[in-house]
Amino acid sequence: MEGQKIYRRVLISILILVLGAIGILSYRNLDKRIPDNIKLIVNETENLNFSLPMEGHIHSDYVGAISINNKTVLGNKLHVNFSKPFSICADELGTYDVQVKLFGIINFKKIKVDVIEDKLLTPCGMSVGINIKTDGVLVLGTGVIACSDGLNYEPALNILKSGDYIVEADHIEISNKKQLIETIENCGGKDIELVIRRNENESKVIIKPVMGADGVYKIGAWIRDDTQGIGTLTFVDEEGIFGALGHGITDIDTGLLMNVKEGELYKADVLQINKGHKGEPGEIIGVIRKGENDLYGNVIKNTKQGIFGVISEKCFNSEKMKAYPMGLKQEVKKGKATILCQVTGKIEEYEIEIEKIEMNTANFSKGMVIHVTDKKLLNLTNGIVQGMSGSPILQNGKIIGAVTHVFVQDSTRGYGIFVENMVKFSK
Repeated sequence: MEGQKIYRRVLISILILVLGAIGILSYRNLDKRIPDNIKLIVNETENLNFSLPMEGHIHSDYVGAISINNKTVLGNKLHVNFSKPFSICADELGTYDVQVKLFGIINFKKIKVDVIEDKLLTPCGMSVGINIKTDGVLVLGTGVIACSDGLNYEPALNILKSGDYIVEADHIEISNKKQLIETIENCGGKDIELVIRRNENESKVIIKPVMGADGVYKIGAWIRDDTQGIGTLTFVDEEGIFGALGHGITDIDTGLLMNVKEGELYKADVLQINKGHKGEPGEIIGVIRKGENDLYGNVIKNTKQGIFGVISEKCFNSEKMKAYPMGLKQEVKKGKATILCQVTGKIEEYEIEIEKIEMNTANFSKGMVIHVTDKKLLNLTNGIVQGMSGSPILQNGKIIGAVTHVFVQDSTRGYGIFVENMVKFSK
Protein backbone atom coordinates (compact mmCIF):
# COMPACT_ATOMS: atom_id res chain seq x y z
CA MET A 1 0.00 0.00 0.00
CA GLU A 2 2.78 2.38 0.92
CA GLY A 3 4.43 1.72 -2.46
CA GLN A 4 1.18 2.54 -4.29
CA LYS A 5 0.87 5.87 -2.41
CA ILE A 6 4.42 6.84 -3.38
CA TYR A 7 3.69 5.82 -6.98
CA ARG A 8 0.54 7.97 -7.06
CA ARG A 9 2.41 10.94 -5.56
CA VAL A 10 5.14 10.62 -8.18
CA LEU A 11 2.55 10.46 -10.97
CA ILE A 12 0.67 13.49 -9.60
CA SER A 13 3.96 15.42 -9.27
CA ILE A 14 4.90 14.57 -12.85
CA LEU A 15 1.43 15.58 -14.05
CA ILE A 16 1.66 18.92 -12.23
CA LEU A 17 5.10 19.56 -13.73
CA VAL A 18 3.87 18.68 -17.25
CA LEU A 19 0.79 20.91 -16.90
CA GLY A 20 2.96 23.71 -15.53
CA ALA A 21 5.39 23.38 -18.43
CA ILE A 22 2.50 23.39 -20.93
CA GLY A 23 1.08 26.48 -19.24
CA ILE A 24 4.41 28.32 -19.37
CA LEU A 25 5.02 27.39 -23.02
CA SER A 26 1.47 28.41 -23.95
CA TYR A 27 1.90 31.74 -22.16
CA ARG A 28 5.18 32.43 -23.95
CA ASN A 29 3.66 31.51 -27.30
CA LEU A 30 0.72 33.86 -26.75
CA ASP A 31 3.05 36.60 -25.52
CA LYS A 32 5.20 36.33 -28.67
CA ARG A 33 2.17 36.52 -30.96
CA ILE A 34 0.89 39.77 -29.45
CA PRO A 35 3.40 42.66 -29.61
CA ASP A 36 4.16 44.78 -26.55
CA ASN A 37 4.18 47.83 -28.79
CA ILE A 38 2.26 48.65 -31.97
CA LYS A 39 2.85 51.69 -34.13
CA LEU A 40 0.10 53.17 -36.32
CA ILE A 41 0.37 55.81 -39.02
CA VAL A 42 -1.98 58.70 -38.27
CA ASN A 43 -5.12 58.71 -40.47
CA GLU A 44 -4.22 55.34 -42.03
CA THR A 45 -6.38 52.25 -41.47
CA GLU A 46 -4.42 49.26 -40.21
CA ASN A 47 -5.84 45.73 -40.59
CA LEU A 48 -4.80 43.35 -37.80
CA ASN A 49 -5.48 39.66 -37.25
CA PHE A 50 -4.11 37.90 -34.17
CA SER A 51 -6.65 34.99 -34.10
CA LEU A 52 -6.33 34.60 -30.35
CA PRO A 53 -8.98 34.02 -27.64
CA MET A 54 -8.52 37.47 -26.18
CA GLU A 55 -10.27 40.79 -25.82
CA GLY A 56 -8.90 44.23 -25.18
CA HIS A 57 -9.89 47.72 -24.15
CA ILE A 58 -8.18 50.80 -25.53
CA HIS A 59 -7.90 53.57 -22.97
CA SER A 60 -7.91 57.04 -24.55
CA ASP A 61 -8.35 60.55 -23.21
CA TYR A 62 -9.14 61.71 -26.75
CA VAL A 63 -12.78 60.91 -27.48
CA GLY A 64 -13.27 60.02 -31.11
CA ALA A 65 -9.51 59.84 -31.84
CA ILE A 66 -9.65 56.09 -32.60
CA SER A 67 -12.08 54.06 -34.67
CA ILE A 68 -12.48 50.28 -34.68
CA ASN A 69 -13.81 48.56 -37.83
CA ASN A 70 -14.62 51.98 -39.31
CA LYS A 71 -16.85 52.85 -36.35
CA THR A 72 -15.93 55.66 -34.00
CA VAL A 73 -16.69 54.62 -30.44
CA LEU A 74 -17.61 57.33 -27.97
CA GLY A 75 -16.14 57.32 -24.50
CA ASN A 76 -12.62 56.53 -23.37
CA LYS A 77 -12.87 52.71 -23.48
CA LEU A 78 -12.92 51.02 -26.86
CA HIS A 79 -13.51 47.26 -27.04
CA VAL A 80 -11.40 45.05 -29.35
CA ASN A 81 -11.97 41.34 -30.07
CA PHE A 82 -8.61 39.72 -30.85
CA SER A 83 -10.17 36.45 -32.00
CA LYS A 84 -11.39 38.10 -35.22
CA PRO A 85 -9.74 40.33 -37.83
CA PHE A 86 -10.28 44.01 -37.12
CA SER A 87 -9.25 47.38 -38.48
CA ILE A 88 -8.05 50.32 -36.42
CA CYS A 89 -7.49 53.94 -37.35
CA ALA A 90 -6.36 56.95 -35.31
CA ASP A 91 -6.81 60.56 -36.39
CA GLU A 92 -4.58 62.12 -33.70
CA LEU A 93 -0.94 61.63 -32.76
CA GLY A 94 -0.46 60.19 -29.31
CA THR A 95 0.01 57.10 -27.16
CA TYR A 96 -2.73 54.73 -26.10
CA ASP A 97 -2.82 51.70 -23.79
CA VAL A 98 -4.61 48.46 -24.63
CA GLN A 99 -5.42 46.16 -21.70
CA VAL A 100 -5.57 42.63 -23.12
CA LYS A 101 -7.60 39.97 -21.30
CA LEU A 102 -7.44 36.23 -21.91
CA PHE A 103 -10.97 34.96 -22.72
CA GLY A 104 -12.06 38.50 -21.91
CA ILE A 105 -11.58 37.79 -18.17
CA ILE A 106 -7.95 37.33 -17.10
CA ASN A 107 -5.58 40.31 -17.37
CA PHE A 108 -2.81 39.18 -19.74
CA LYS A 109 -0.70 42.18 -20.78
CA LYS A 110 -0.75 45.80 -21.82
CA ILE A 111 -0.01 46.91 -25.35
CA LYS A 112 1.33 50.38 -25.98
CA VAL A 113 -0.07 51.89 -29.20
CA ASP A 114 1.95 54.77 -30.65
CA VAL A 115 0.30 56.86 -33.37
CA ILE A 116 3.05 58.44 -35.45
CA GLU A 117 3.36 60.57 -38.56
CA ASP A 118 3.83 58.94 -41.95
CA LYS A 119 7.44 58.83 -43.11
CA LEU A 120 9.03 58.43 -46.51
CA LEU A 121 12.47 56.84 -46.44
CA THR A 122 14.96 56.55 -49.25
CA PRO A 123 16.54 53.07 -49.04
CA CYS A 124 20.23 53.25 -49.93
CA GLY A 125 22.24 50.02 -49.81
CA MET A 126 25.65 51.49 -50.63
CA SER A 127 28.82 50.42 -48.85
CA VAL A 128 30.19 53.16 -46.60
CA GLY A 129 33.31 53.73 -44.56
CA ILE A 130 32.59 54.53 -40.92
CA ASN A 131 35.06 56.46 -38.77
CA ILE A 132 34.19 56.83 -35.08
CA LYS A 133 35.85 58.87 -32.33
CA THR A 134 34.94 57.99 -28.76
CA ASP A 135 33.56 60.38 -26.13
CA GLY A 136 36.63 60.17 -23.92
CA VAL A 137 39.32 57.47 -24.07
CA LEU A 138 38.12 53.87 -23.80
CA VAL A 139 39.88 51.58 -21.32
CA LEU A 140 40.37 48.06 -22.71
CA GLY A 141 42.09 46.70 -19.60
CA THR A 142 45.09 47.10 -17.32
CA GLY A 143 48.60 45.72 -17.64
CA VAL A 144 51.94 45.28 -15.89
CA ILE A 145 54.79 47.79 -16.31
CA ALA A 146 58.41 46.64 -16.10
CA CYS A 147 60.35 49.34 -14.25
CA SER A 148 64.03 50.26 -14.06
CA ASP A 149 64.29 48.79 -10.55
CA GLY A 150 63.65 45.33 -12.01
CA LEU A 151 60.20 45.04 -10.45
CA ASN A 152 56.78 44.92 -12.12
CA TYR A 153 53.96 47.29 -11.19
CA GLU A 154 50.30 47.64 -12.21
CA PRO A 155 49.16 51.12 -11.02
CA ALA A 156 45.68 50.99 -12.59
CA LEU A 157 44.78 47.53 -11.22
CA ASN A 158 41.39 47.55 -9.40
CA ILE A 159 41.04 51.27 -10.17
CA LEU A 160 40.26 51.23 -13.89
CA LYS A 161 38.06 48.57 -15.49
CA SER A 162 37.48 47.38 -19.02
CA GLY A 163 34.75 49.57 -20.52
CA ASP A 164 35.58 52.72 -18.53
CA TYR A 165 35.97 56.02 -20.37
CA ILE A 166 38.60 58.51 -19.18
CA VAL A 167 37.14 61.98 -19.78
CA GLU A 168 39.46 64.17 -17.66
CA ALA A 169 43.03 64.02 -16.39
CA ASP A 170 44.19 66.59 -13.80
CA HIS A 171 41.22 68.85 -14.66
CA ILE A 172 42.00 68.75 -18.39
CA GLU A 173 39.31 67.42 -20.72
CA ILE A 174 40.59 64.35 -22.57
CA SER A 175 39.47 63.87 -26.18
CA ASN A 176 42.06 61.40 -27.49
CA LYS A 177 44.66 58.93 -26.26
CA LYS A 178 47.61 61.06 -27.42
CA GLN A 179 46.48 63.84 -25.09
CA LEU A 180 46.13 61.40 -22.16
CA ILE A 181 49.54 59.83 -22.75
CA GLU A 182 51.23 63.24 -22.85
CA THR A 183 49.51 64.30 -19.59
CA ILE A 184 50.77 61.15 -17.85
CA GLU A 185 54.29 61.43 -19.26
CA ASN A 186 54.55 65.03 -18.01
CA CYS A 187 53.21 64.35 -14.49
CA GLY A 188 56.68 64.21 -12.88
CA GLY A 189 55.68 61.17 -10.84
CA LYS A 190 52.86 62.97 -9.00
CA ASP A 191 49.44 61.40 -8.46
CA ILE A 192 47.02 61.96 -11.34
CA GLU A 193 43.31 62.60 -10.78
CA LEU A 194 41.18 61.02 -13.48
CA VAL A 195 37.47 61.49 -14.12
CA ILE A 196 36.05 58.26 -15.51
CA ARG A 197 32.63 57.37 -16.89
CA ARG A 198 31.43 53.91 -15.91
CA ASN A 199 27.92 52.74 -16.81
CA GLU A 200 26.92 56.35 -17.59
CA ASN A 201 28.05 57.52 -14.11
CA GLU A 202 31.10 59.74 -13.64
CA SER A 203 33.50 59.49 -10.70
CA LYS A 204 37.01 60.60 -9.72
CA VAL A 205 39.93 58.23 -9.11
CA ILE A 206 43.58 58.76 -8.16
CA ILE A 207 46.41 56.82 -9.83
CA LYS A 208 50.13 57.14 -9.12
CA PRO A 209 52.11 56.67 -12.36
CA VAL A 210 55.37 54.72 -12.33
CA MET A 211 58.45 55.21 -14.47
CA GLY A 212 59.01 52.36 -16.88
CA ALA A 213 62.36 50.89 -17.88
CA ASP A 214 62.34 53.30 -20.84
CA GLY A 215 62.26 56.32 -18.50
CA VAL A 216 58.65 57.27 -19.33
CA TYR A 217 55.83 57.59 -16.77
CA LYS A 218 52.88 55.21 -17.31
CA ILE A 219 49.72 54.04 -15.51
CA GLY A 220 49.48 50.56 -17.09
CA ALA A 221 46.22 50.84 -19.04
CA TRP A 222 45.37 49.66 -22.54
CA ILE A 223 43.34 52.40 -24.24
CA ARG A 224 41.56 53.22 -27.52
CA ASP A 225 39.99 56.39 -28.90
CA ASP A 226 38.62 55.60 -32.35
CA THR A 227 37.62 52.83 -34.74
CA GLN A 228 36.69 52.40 -38.36
CA GLY A 229 35.17 49.83 -40.66
CA ILE A 230 32.88 49.06 -43.59
CA GLY A 231 29.08 48.90 -43.32
CA THR A 232 25.95 49.67 -45.33
CA LEU A 233 23.86 52.84 -45.38
CA THR A 234 20.22 51.87 -44.74
CA PHE A 235 18.09 54.96 -45.35
CA VAL A 236 17.89 58.73 -45.53
CA ASP A 237 14.68 60.42 -44.39
CA GLU A 238 13.02 63.58 -45.66
CA GLU A 239 14.87 65.74 -43.10
CA GLY A 240 18.29 64.47 -44.18
CA ILE A 241 18.77 62.11 -41.22
CA PHE A 242 20.47 58.82 -42.11
CA GLY A 243 20.42 55.42 -40.45
CA ALA A 244 23.00 52.67 -41.01
CA LEU A 245 24.06 49.20 -39.80
CA GLY A 246 20.88 48.27 -37.88
CA HIS A 247 23.02 47.45 -34.82
CA GLY A 248 25.43 49.41 -32.69
CA ILE A 249 29.20 49.68 -33.01
CA THR A 250 30.78 47.76 -30.16
CA ASP A 251 34.41 47.60 -29.16
CA ILE A 252 36.08 44.47 -30.51
CA ASP A 253 37.88 43.81 -27.20
CA THR A 254 35.26 44.71 -24.58
CA GLY A 255 32.11 43.88 -26.57
CA LEU A 256 30.50 47.04 -25.17
CA LEU A 257 28.62 49.70 -27.12
CA MET A 258 31.05 52.53 -27.84
CA ASN A 259 30.29 56.05 -26.58
CA VAL A 260 30.55 58.22 -29.67
CA LYS A 261 31.64 61.84 -29.52
CA GLU A 262 31.72 62.33 -33.27
CA GLY A 263 32.21 60.39 -36.46
CA GLU A 264 32.05 60.46 -40.21
CA LEU A 265 30.48 58.45 -42.99
CA TYR A 266 32.60 58.21 -46.15
CA LYS A 267 32.34 56.69 -49.59
CA ALA A 268 33.90 53.23 -49.79
CA ASP A 269 35.11 51.12 -52.71
CA VAL A 270 34.59 47.35 -52.54
CA LEU A 271 37.86 45.60 -53.43
CA GLN A 272 36.97 41.96 -52.85
CA ILE A 273 34.52 39.62 -51.13
CA ASN A 274 35.60 36.87 -48.77
CA LYS A 275 32.75 34.37 -48.99
CA GLY A 276 31.12 33.04 -45.85
CA HIS A 277 31.48 29.39 -44.88
CA LYS A 278 30.14 27.26 -42.03
CA GLY A 279 31.76 28.57 -38.86
CA GLU A 280 33.56 31.37 -40.71
CA PRO A 281 31.61 34.56 -41.51
CA GLY A 282 32.67 36.22 -44.76
CA GLU A 283 33.39 39.91 -45.15
CA ILE A 284 33.52 42.79 -47.58
CA ILE A 285 37.05 44.08 -48.07
CA GLY A 286 37.06 47.72 -49.08
CA VAL A 287 38.95 50.98 -48.95
CA ILE A 288 37.56 54.11 -47.30
CA ARG A 289 37.86 57.23 -49.43
CA LYS A 290 38.47 60.39 -47.40
CA GLY A 291 38.77 63.01 -50.10
CA GLU A 292 37.07 66.40 -49.94
CA ASN A 293 34.06 65.17 -51.91
CA ASP A 294 33.78 61.75 -50.26
CA LEU A 295 32.11 62.69 -46.96
CA TYR A 296 28.56 61.26 -46.95
CA GLY A 297 27.63 62.61 -43.54
CA ASN A 298 28.42 63.08 -39.85
CA VAL A 299 27.64 60.45 -37.23
CA ILE A 300 25.98 61.84 -34.10
CA LYS A 301 24.54 58.74 -32.40
CA ASN A 302 25.64 55.16 -31.83
CA THR A 303 22.77 53.04 -30.50
CA LYS A 304 21.91 49.35 -30.24
CA GLN A 305 19.62 49.92 -33.25
CA GLY A 306 22.27 51.44 -35.50
CA ILE A 307 24.26 54.60 -36.11
CA PHE A 308 22.53 57.84 -37.07
CA GLY A 309 23.51 61.29 -38.23
CA VAL A 310 23.09 64.06 -40.75
CA ILE A 311 23.66 63.42 -44.44
CA SER A 312 25.88 65.72 -46.51
CA GLU A 313 23.80 67.36 -49.23
CA LYS A 314 26.99 68.29 -51.05
CA CYS A 315 28.29 64.72 -51.47
CA PHE A 316 25.17 62.56 -51.19
CA ASN A 317 22.82 62.76 -54.16
CA SER A 318 19.46 61.02 -53.64
CA GLU A 319 17.69 62.54 -56.64
CA LYS A 320 17.88 59.31 -58.67
CA MET A 321 16.88 57.14 -55.68
CA LYS A 322 13.26 56.24 -55.00
CA ALA A 323 11.63 56.99 -51.62
CA TYR A 324 9.43 54.30 -50.05
CA PRO A 325 6.80 54.40 -47.30
CA MET A 326 7.91 52.97 -43.96
CA GLY A 327 6.45 49.50 -43.36
CA LEU A 328 5.47 48.77 -39.75
CA LYS A 329 6.29 45.44 -38.13
CA GLN A 330 2.69 44.19 -38.20
CA GLU A 331 2.80 44.65 -41.98
CA VAL A 332 5.80 42.35 -42.40
CA LYS A 333 4.85 38.96 -43.82
CA LYS A 334 6.67 35.67 -44.10
CA GLY A 335 7.73 35.03 -47.66
CA LYS A 336 9.51 36.86 -50.45
CA ALA A 337 11.30 40.16 -49.98
CA THR A 338 14.40 41.85 -51.38
CA ILE A 339 17.51 43.58 -50.06
CA LEU A 340 19.65 46.34 -51.55
CA CYS A 341 23.42 46.06 -51.19
CA GLN A 342 26.67 46.89 -52.95
CA VAL A 343 28.83 43.78 -53.20
CA THR A 344 29.83 44.58 -56.78
CA GLY A 345 30.62 47.99 -58.20
CA LYS A 346 26.97 49.09 -58.00
CA ILE A 347 23.90 48.81 -55.76
CA GLU A 348 21.70 45.87 -56.77
CA GLU A 349 18.48 44.27 -55.53
CA TYR A 350 18.57 40.63 -54.44
CA GLU A 351 15.83 38.19 -53.43
CA ILE A 352 15.48 36.85 -49.88
CA GLU A 353 12.88 34.92 -47.89
CA ILE A 354 11.56 36.10 -44.53
CA GLU A 355 11.28 32.88 -42.53
CA LYS A 356 10.40 34.06 -39.03
CA ILE A 357 8.96 37.19 -37.43
CA GLU A 358 9.56 37.98 -33.74
CA MET A 359 7.07 40.61 -32.57
CA ASN A 360 8.45 40.75 -29.01
CA THR A 361 12.15 40.05 -29.24
CA ALA A 362 14.26 41.53 -26.44
CA ASN A 363 16.98 42.30 -28.98
CA PHE A 364 15.57 44.93 -31.35
CA SER A 365 18.21 44.06 -33.96
CA LYS A 366 16.82 40.52 -34.30
CA GLY A 367 13.19 41.05 -35.26
CA MET A 368 13.12 38.63 -38.18
CA VAL A 369 15.04 35.69 -39.59
CA ILE A 370 15.92 36.05 -43.26
CA HIS A 371 17.24 33.58 -45.83
CA VAL A 372 19.19 34.65 -48.93
CA THR A 373 17.74 32.86 -51.97
CA ASP A 374 19.12 34.93 -54.84
CA LYS A 375 21.51 32.76 -56.88
CA LYS A 376 23.61 35.71 -58.04
CA LEU A 377 24.21 36.93 -54.48
CA LEU A 378 24.93 33.38 -53.29
CA ASN A 379 27.54 32.99 -56.02
CA LEU A 380 29.14 36.27 -54.97
CA THR A 381 29.08 35.95 -51.16
CA ASN A 382 27.53 32.61 -50.10
CA GLY A 383 24.86 34.68 -48.36
CA ILE A 384 25.32 37.38 -45.72
CA VAL A 385 28.82 38.68 -45.00
CA GLN A 386 30.25 41.28 -42.63
CA GLY A 387 29.84 44.70 -44.19
CA MET A 388 26.30 43.96 -45.39
CA SER A 389 24.86 45.04 -42.04
CA GLY A 390 22.39 47.82 -42.76
CA SER A 391 21.29 46.55 -46.19
CA PRO A 392 17.65 47.73 -46.47
CA ILE A 393 14.89 45.11 -46.72
CA LEU A 394 11.96 45.86 -49.05
CA GLN A 395 8.59 44.12 -49.21
CA ASN A 396 5.28 45.02 -50.88
CA GLY A 397 6.48 48.46 -51.95
CA LYS A 398 7.71 49.48 -48.49
CA ILE A 399 11.02 49.57 -46.62
CA ILE A 400 10.47 47.23 -43.66
CA GLY A 401 13.89 46.67 -42.13
CA ALA A 402 17.60 46.07 -42.51
CA VAL A 403 20.02 43.14 -42.38
CA THR A 404 21.91 43.01 -39.07
CA HIS A 405 23.58 39.65 -38.38
CA VAL A 406 24.63 36.44 -40.11
CA PHE A 407 24.27 32.94 -38.67
CA VAL A 408 27.83 31.72 -38.15
CA GLN A 409 26.87 28.11 -38.96
CA ASP A 410 24.78 29.05 -42.03
CA SER A 411 25.85 32.14 -43.96
CA THR A 412 22.70 32.06 -46.11
CA ARG A 413 20.63 33.00 -43.05
CA GLY A 414 20.69 35.86 -40.60
CA TYR A 415 18.69 38.44 -38.66
CA GLY A 416 17.01 41.67 -39.62
CA ILE A 417 15.72 44.65 -37.65
CA PHE A 418 12.32 46.28 -38.18
CA VAL A 419 12.86 49.70 -39.75
CA GLU A 420 10.41 51.29 -37.25
CA ASN A 421 12.92 50.50 -34.49
CA MET A 422 15.69 52.27 -36.38
CA VAL A 423 13.52 55.31 -37.10
CA LYS A 424 12.52 55.51 -33.43
CA PHE A 425 16.14 55.94 -32.35
CA SER A 426 17.16 58.19 -35.24
CA LYS A 427 15.58 61.27 -33.62
